[in-house]
Amino acid sequence: MTLTENAAYLKGLAEGLNVDESKPEGKLITKMLALISDMADSISDLEDECEELRGYIEEIDDDLAAVEDDLYEDEDEDEDDEEDDEDEETDFYEVTCPNCGEAVCFDDSLDPENLICPACGETFDCTCDGECESCEGCDCEE
Repeated sequence: MTLTENAAYLKGLAEGLNVDESKPEGKLITKMLALISDMADSISDLEDECEELRGYIEEIDDDLAAVEDDLYEDEDEDEDDEEDDEDEETDFYEVTCPNCGEAVCFDDSLDPENLICPACGETFDCTCDGECESCEGCDCEE
């Protein structure tokens, strides 16, 4: 039952009880029932307005989402490109410098035949069968 229906039901019960409005208790009950009825009507109106506003908000939200898609479309593509770049893993290799014994890490972008040790500055190569002293677990190929 809605609030308005409940208020009408209470009013009908009071009429069935033959409330005497000439007595103070009767006046109080009659005024309270009128107040309840008015409040139920006001609440019903507010609920209707709230539902209407909810519809407007959903429309605005949809429109805003479309505008955001248009505005940020280029940025999303750039972020996708950056994420693709990050997804590409680079293999790193670690070898020991034959001159100073320092561990040297390098990736596929460096020439394994012309590595420069960052500690001593000497140039060495890491092209072997993978069993030399300078190769500690690297994936060097001949």
